[in-house]
Amino acid sequence: MELMHVIFRTTFFYFFVMICFRLMGKREIGQLGVIDLIVSILIAELIAISIENIEDSIFLTIMPIALLVVLEIGLAYFSIKSRKFRTFIDGKPSLIICNGKINYNEMVKQRYSMDNLLLSLRQKEIKNIDDIEYAFLEPNGKLSIFKYNFLKIPSAYPMPLILDGSVQKKALKYVKKNETWLKNILNKEELEIKDIFYCFYKKKKLYIIKRNDLK
Repeated sequence: MELMHVIFRTTFFYFFVMICFRLMGKREIGQLGVIDLIVSILIAELIAISIENIEDSIFLTIMPIALLVVLEIGLAYFSIKSRKFRTFIDGKPSLIICNGKINYNEMVKQRYSMDNLLLSLRQKEIKNIDDIEYAFLEPNGKLSIFKYNFLKIPSAYPMPLILDGSVQKKALKYVKKNETWLKNILNKEELEIKDIFYCFYKKKKLYIIKRNDLK
């Protein structure tokens, strides 16, 4: 009888958790952020306890899992609506390599060692750091790499200058520009920073997507 209870609970929670993760969205499956990791661990612990303690009601596990799912969906919604909240929860990408040079200060700040860096490069079959123009440590811990082209001609900085109406000061710094320069160009186009969803700088030209363009 006890074995049947374990089999039933295991089968039930298998489908229940699958439905929960579907409700939380595909992003949670393909990209495990800090909040996603916390929710996944808590759900796993709750289910393990429920399967071991078959005397307890199954609803004592269903309710906290359902609450975690609601919290996750709510946090995801606020993250989409507020960039500041999203940055607080998920963090920002960190520039580890710029123009073939390692940013040691950022590595120390992120507690990202040379062993971690070299391991990520080996996994991407890259032998020489000099072949990399930019490398970003993403909020989910993965390393995004942009290699030099064949002639090693400098390419556009792969980060937006404006994102969701917010100026990216670090991006401006790396393209050797400032906010005054940016505002002057936008003024000529009769645009304000708050009206811009995405702004990218390439070959001395700004590429802009306005909020109104998304409607």
